[in-house]
Amino acid sequence: MNPPIFKGLKVVELASVLAGPAVGMFFAELGAEVIKVENKTTGGDTTRHWKMPSEDPASPDSAYFYSVNWGKQHHFLDLTQAADREQLMRWLNEADIVISNFKSGGAEKLGLHFAKLKKTNPRLIYASISAYGEDDLRPGFDVAIQAETGWMHMNGEAGGPPVKMPVALMDLLAAHQLKEGILVALLQRERTGKGSEVTVSLFDAGVASLANQATNWLNLAHLPQRIGSRHPNIAPYGEVFTTQDKKLLIVSAGTEQQFRALCHVLGASQIAENERFATNALRLENRDELASQLQAAFRCFTAEVILERCQAAQVPVAPIRNLQEVFKLPAAQDLVLEEKTEAGGVSKRVRTAVFKVK
Repeated sequence: MNPPIFKGLKVVELASVLAGPAVGMFFAELGAEVIKVENKTTGGDTTRHWKMPSEDPASPDSAYFYSVNWGKQHHFLDLTQAADREQLMRWLNEADIVISNFKSGGAEKLGLHFAKLKKTNPRLIYASISAYGEDDLRPGFDVAIQAETGWMHMNGEAGGPPVKMPVALMDLLAAHQLKEGILVALLQRERTGKGSEVTVSLFDAGVASLANQATNWLNLAHLPQRIGSRHPNIAPYGEVFTTQDKKLLIVSAGTEQQFRALCHVLGASQIAENERFATNALRLENRDELASQLQAAFRCFTAEVILERCQAAQVPVAPIRNLQEVFKLPAAQDLVLEEKTEAGGVSKRVRTAVFKVK
């Protein structure tokens, strides 16, 4: 657990769903007082109602809601009521940070926009997330942004349909961007004494995270296609192999040395010596044949044997685990945060801040 570096910092969260609340939980984990304000008239944060079929329909919360709402004070307000508005304004006038994700024009309609709030709280850092930008009225959820920023087009098996990522990745990428912006704004406030407005859109965060796929297009006009887990620039990298005991392992041999060491630990040095696989470029050109020969070698050993040999030889090969297997690991268990629920039970989620400050 990191030290409570933000103890004494007051954060007011006027956000729902995933991105904004993830930022709020980040500050809560690091010691800040986080006041989450929810709309009383709609039953609060919409994700409270996003329940799995196996969840109790009478429960006030969903497991989804738990994911980014640890360590916060929860207050249900109806901002059409004068007393509730006055209470919110007291919190806002004392706040260091406000996190919001209003629809375009929504904050102005409620009188909760930065231009107004900074008049009574000039040190306020006002952080907001939108789907496409502050002036774009379109509603946007994560899957739509995944589709519009190219992620879905690239994701999936060759010959198969586009596939979204299994978590709301655009929300999480935007949350990380907003955290960075807030931290920069806090540093600036230390130097100038003045607050500022920090904004980010899910669209911008999605495009900014395309990394090498973007540069392959921008510099080479290479349009990425769906190739499953395989890497467009490296082979064997992302290939999945089945072992003697029917376990699935994935290979990420990023260097010539790692490729040759992989062949050696599999007792298949002849693959490394094959002229068709002599360079990474040739391995990419002959990728299917290479995978076929490696698969034959993988079937000769159990997963345990292969993983032990690869670890000893510093070859990056990993088991493909389901979440039950993941959370059996001590390292994963150390990342779980628990909290008592209003009903007297215990809710669990993983940390958002996993770095260590010493």
